[in-house]
Amino acid sequence: MSDKKVFFTGGAGFIAAHTIPLLLERDYSVVIYDNMTRGDRDRVNEFVATGKVELVEKDVRYGGGVREAIRGCTHAIHFATVSINKSIADPHESIDINMTGNHNVFAAAADEGVQRLVFASSASVYGDPQKLPMHEDDQLNPLTPYCISKRAGEDLLGFYQRQKGLSWNALRFFNVYGPGQKIEAYYTSVINHFIQRLRAGQAPVIDGKGEQSMDFIHVTDLAKSVVAALESEQANLPINIGTGIDTSIATLAKILIDAVGVDVEPQFNPRDVLVSRRAADITRAREVLGWEPTISVQQGMTELVKASA
Repeated sequence: MSDKKVFFTGGAGFIAAHTIPLLLERDYSVVIYDNMTRGDRDRVNEFVATGKVELVEKDVRYGGGVREAIRGCTHAIHFATVSINKSIADPHESIDINMTGNHNVFAAAADEGVQRLVFASSASVYGDPQKLPMHEDDQLNPLTPYCISKRAGEDLLGFYQRQKGLSWNALRFFNVYGPGQKIEAYYTSVINHFIQRLRAGQAPVIDGKGEQSMDFIHVTDLAKSVVAALESEQANLPINIGTGIDTSIATLAKILIDAVGVDVEPQFNPRDVLVSRRAADITRAREVLGWEPTISVQQGMTELVKASA
């Protein structure tokens, strides 16, 4: 048995389901720490059946539970979080889970001598970007309790690095999508909504001119970045994980129309929309992690449509 052991909060979630197989391939054993309110129990059971994964069904707000479960782990991945939508609807719960959870995990990792911690940060720490592509050194302007907790998480990692020598990387995920994602996921609800309408033979409806854009990163590529961040020589940095390409909503609609194979044109709903555009500068990911995306939006979306048929 290998002595590499990863403590993985939120390990029963969508991105984790694509990351854990890569960890197992690389001879890590895994402790999934998840309260299972949104976790995929069937998938977790499959992982546990390998004999290299165990599930600790607890909440990250329980500091004692975190400390006990992380003991003996060499690495940590912290994904447990409350989503953007929920953080606006219930700031109290969001701050409680995200901020207290961050602190419990980071403090325990520092005290227990974890060799490297990877934190799921978010592109939302930038707020509405002043320029494209968005670079890690750009001004941060987080707008919701979720985004604020992600930024604070990065600062807290810096504190434990200075105090106790914790080694970390914070990955600023852009708009992740892929097979197995819940329909209501914030950034990809537009994808699922378009696909559902197209399957019913209806045209996708786009607000404004469809100029709003996102940087869609496939979960397979994203999972590889997590493993790379766990093993990189350089550390203690925020790192953008995206494709560097901003795909407009109008372009996305066209890709999905072609993928579903229906003969419709998008409908535009003329109203004022805040045109926000997003694209990651991924130079640092290339240089520090030796990582870059391999799946184009067109390829990824087409496969997603096939997978969800």
